[in-house]
Amino acid sequence: MAQSGRRDAPELPDFSLLKRLARDQLIYLLEQLPGRKDLFIDADLMSPLDRIANVTTLKQHEVDKLYKVELKPIVSTADQLCFLIRPRIQTVKWISDVVNLDKAAGRLRRYKIIFTPQKFYACEAVLEEQGVFGDVTCDEWAFYLLPLDDDIISLELPEFFRENFLEGDQRWVGAAGGALRLIHSLYGPFSKVYGIGQCAKMVYESWREQVEDGEQKTQQPEIGNVFLIDRDVDFITPLCSQVVYEGLVDDIFRIKCGSVEFGPEVTSSDKSIKVMLNSQDKVFNEIRNEHFSNVFGFLSQKARNLQTAYDKRRGMDIQQMKAFVSEELKGLKQEHRLLSLHIGASECIMKKKTKQDFQELLKTEHSLLEGFEVRECVSFIEEHINRQISMIDSLRLLCLLSLTENGLLPKDYRSLKAQYLQSYGIEHLLTFSNLKQMGLLVEQQPGETLTVMESKVGKLVNDKTAGKLTDAFSSLAKKSNFRALSKRLVLIPKSGEEYDLRVPRDMAYIFSGAYVPLSCKLIEQVLERDGWTGLEEITRMLNGHEFAVSGGANGTESRIKADSQRIVLVMFLGGCTYSEISALRFLGRERGYKFIVVTTAITNSGRLLEALLDNHP
Repeated sequence: MAQSGRRDAPELPDFSLLKRLARDQLIYLLEQLPGRKDLFIDADLMSPLDRIANVTTLKQHEVDKLYKVELKPIVSTADQLCFLIRPRIQTVKWISDVVNLDKAAGRLRRYKIIFTPQKFYACEAVLEEQGVFGDVTCDEWAFYLLPLDDDIISLELPEFFRENFLEGDQRWVGAAGGALRLIHSLYGPFSKVYGIGQCAKMVYESWREQVEDGEQKTQQPEIGNVFLIDRDVDFITPLCSQVVYEGLVDDIFRIKCGSVEFGPEVTSSDKSIKVMLNSQDKVFNEIRNEHFSNVFGFLSQKARNLQTAYDKRRGMDIQQMKAFVSEELKGLKQEHRLLSLHIGASECIMKKKTKQDFQELLKTEHSLLEGFEVRECVSFIEEHINRQISMIDSLRLLCLLSLTENGLLPKDYRSLKAQYLQSYGIEHLLTFSNLKQMGLLVEQQPGETLTVMESKVGKLVNDKTAGKLTDAFSSLAKKSNFRALSKRLVLIPKSGEEYDLRVPRDMAYIFSGAYVPLSCKLIEQVLERDGWTGLEEITRMLNGHEFAVSGGANGTESRIKADSQRIVLVMFLGGCTYSEISALRFLGRERGYKFIVVTTAITNSGRLLEALLDNHP
């Protein structure tokens, strides 16, 4: 099991305060519209809202009926309508239509829009254009952060990745800066802030501006170091198949806001069950970071231990039985229920992920990462595409091939692209354009053409007159440099060496010992060196934008609470995977750190690539 390591890691801050603050502010905003009202909620806000304020809480504050925003005519008969939405123009236009239809019918109602986490000028401009600006009141619910577990906090902004990295829309940078400001104000000053990536730099600057504008607090620091990292610094890691338990559960059952719905195939009944997956679930907490090959052994041992605990009842007298029922039985029954569910989930994963196809897929991934048998890998990808096994998996393998080989050979690119379009539809032409723009799937340029193009684009992006140009342009000629990075950072453990997945020796265990995640390796190196010194060549290959600055905590405070120096907050901009979270937990146990992961959203290869599809909403 991967639970060994140092035992002196500090205690994590209590993030339940974030939930209480968000709930109190929402209640305050709802009470600004006194009396009975119907509440319309954006679909992607329903799960986060459920973690903050359930239906009972909303009913207590005069919310009569709840509706999902569906962008169609409403059936509500209430005299007051409240809309809890993300600041999206399409939704604001729909609200404007609702108001205008009521006006045309001579119906008088009161309307309130609550934007979260903030409202944008564009939304107010739409209300003005539609002639309803004076008919609605607008507010902001500064709900930036949702704690999913003791060490995972999410902004629940899955659109951040596509909008920032593909479309060059930086509107969510302020929200990420606001999230950092909230953590800073509640949990004390940071001693050091490190970062890499253009977006990371902008988020840092946004946070500094907000802190300078607000009041300075001199409280005890609870978090020492902060690390900001852009998703496009490391695309390889989220494109690799997850093999730790929590990652597999997310891939197959989809974890939403820290909970998962297990269907009849898991529950062995005709019902589905919704389960919270966090450290409160003792069974899950012990297997979440484990390589899947270790999970069944643990679960069967757990089942034997549970049976032994139940068997204690035999031979008890009345007094002992009474104590057993009041003190132990309820806990044992709960553990038994959770154990049954995780065994059922593991069986489902086994059926789907231990087939020959999956083993071949993993072998191909590992060959690509190591740079071995590349022609065989190309043949496997062709077969995968032509058999139409999985549209997303085919795309994932193409991207891995491109990233690990610094682009595809022109003949391979044309051939594989043609085969993909024939198998999955000509409409994916735009998908290939999106992937090229992101640097995920590119064609190798002959000779020095790429270098020349890179320098021209780099010059253009650095030109002050073109200040608005973003990563969307610079990535047109971006090279991954994976081979060189892999060699310098030792991302691929030596082949031929036996890797014991039961007693992992490094973070590579999350990918069966084949690859140490680049994102986590960078974090490890920077913390070790207390900055980027000695990593200049690495940062150059990653297109730079690295920084390391003092966060504002003075030396006295740091000495008073030395524990905080070993608590590291890592903010992933563009999403992070459960595999990366498991790797950081492992690193923390080895080095005596505690990592807090803050992410714009939890992602995986499927969600990352779906965000770049041509038909993305």
